[in-house]
Amino acid sequence: MGLLQLFGKKAKDQPQKKEETHEAKEAKIYSGMRVEATTLEGKLLFVAKLMGLSGDRAELHQYSEAEIPKEQEAMRVNIRGYNDHNHKAVYMEGTISPQSQHIWKVEALTVIRSGNDRAFFRLSTNLDATITIFSGWDRGEKPCKMLNISAGGACILTQHRFYMGDKFLLKVQLMEDMPLSAMFCQVLRITEKDNGLLEYGSQFLEMTEDTQDKIVQSIFTAERKKRET
Repeated sequence: MGLLQLFGKKAKDQPQKKEETHEAKEAKIYSGMRVEATTLEGKLLFVAKLMGLSGDRAELHQYSEAEIPKEQEAMRVNIRGYNDHNHKAVYMEGTISPQSQHIWKVEALTVIRSGNDRAFFRLSTNLDATITIFSGWDRGEKPCKMLNISAGGACILTQHRFYMGDKFLLKVQLMEDMPLSAMFCQVLRITEKDNGLLEYGSQFLEMTEDTQDKIVQSIFTAERKKRET
């Protein structure tokens, strides 16, 4: 299969701009938004920061290694980001082409819709981890399993009972050659499992941009190693 068949149509064959829905008009995108680019078929290409936004043009500054060659011609992609201000995922389409190392030019950028669903690629992990509870009769450090992680949050499995909005400190070693990572989390979703364990979807709080960048890089390094084995 050729590159153009794999990654979609050339810019000259791109579809006409879709009419914006009410949701799309309510969604806000901005320079500095963290996004992920995928093919129209859903293959993850890279994670980047949306920069230099001007009308329907912008740039994507890569966080991760790209899964496409720099020789690739312009192609239509899906771009999914997260608005930190209204806490919504934002779905876009655009035509990207290589501009310089780790920078892609975006043209015909169109917001399709926004939603409350997950905004970032998640890496399945099943790693041993600990949670630190700061209040209550059983406060202290407890064991847990980290089931997956993204740039914005993590899913854990534990015997401890949390409630919506509860906060805890998650400590985990993401990779063997990395130091222990500590992330302050808040519970967003609770699922009771048949074996008496509880699964929690959580978002990261009070995280610096540098720490988020390191998490993204770790996720893609681990994902690349998984594909190589």
